[in-house]
Amino acid sequence: MRLLVRRVYSANVEVADSVVGQINEGLVVYIGLEKIDQVADLEWGSKKVLGLRIFDDEEGKMNLPIADEMGILVVSQFTLCGNLKKGYRPSFNHAASPSTAISLYEKFLEILGNSFGGHLQTGKFGAHMKIAMKENGPVTIWLDSQNKSY
Repeated sequence: MRLLVRRVYSANVEVADSVVGQINEGLVVYIGLEKIDQVADLEWGSKKVLGLRIFDDEEGKMNLPIADEMGILVVSQFTLCGNLKKGYRPSFNHAASPSTAISLYEKFLEILGNSFGGHLQTGKFGAHMKIAMKENGPVTIWLDSQNKSY
């Protein structure tokens, strides 16, 4: 599982010119699911997202995790699983099939929602989405459940 986490002042997702998810201050989390991902990967990712100390404390240092009065907007993005090992056209052969990915995606949302007391919103799985965000920082964090060593 690959997660791209962005700290934002606000963000929203539109599908077919309708807003399907929006948050004020918080995190936008893009999630790419791979064939080999298991529930343990989802649990690890959820714990990391909620524990990231990337919000400013009273001294202006990035030292605090997301607060319950904030929001998280989760957006499925299979292109995070793209592989450019050979050439310039990405291969998505490591990405989970849509039927597997939606099941894992929904499980990730359940795990995240059970541990987060704030405003949890989503895009629409498999849809073409327009995503707008006002980034805060910028602060962007890359997480990969298959490569935890960095």
